[in-house]
Amino acid sequence: MKIGIGSDHAGFRYKEMIRQFLQKLGHEVRDFGTHSEEMDDYPVFIRPTAEAVARGECERGIVLGGSGNGEAIVANRVKGIRCAVCWNVESARLGRQHNDANMISLGQRMMPPETALEIVKTWLETPFEGGRHQHRIEMIDQ
Repeated sequence: MKIGIGSDHAGFRYKEMIRQFLQKLGHEVRDFGTHSEEMDDYPVFIRPTAEAVARGECERGIVLGGSGNGEAIVANRVKGIRCAVCWNVESARLGRQHNDANMISLGQRMMPPETALEIVKTWLETPFEGGRHQHRIEMIDQ
């Protein structure tokens, strides 16, 4: 799978860790930055990540920040993006299963690194169940 990833300075360490994790799993990763822990403005990195997913250049996307909230807000402003803020494995599973989340947002300050990797793994492995949720998601994407 081709996965886009982007973060601000507050999510940089986890972005690097997740990028390496994804590559070890055999995924192709497109890194939209940032490339250091120097203070920056998160929309500069988050919006291009979301736009690449919306255009189909990446099948899915992961964005990171301190809390993950601002990053999800920016991503969800892009038509066709369904970015779930995930704080545990269950939120990642439900984001895929019920909401067909094509992106997730994680907060580096909100969880230990092991949890972040488990969230990513669960989100990648969980299929969308479709059915009763499909109509609602199609309405959102229009």
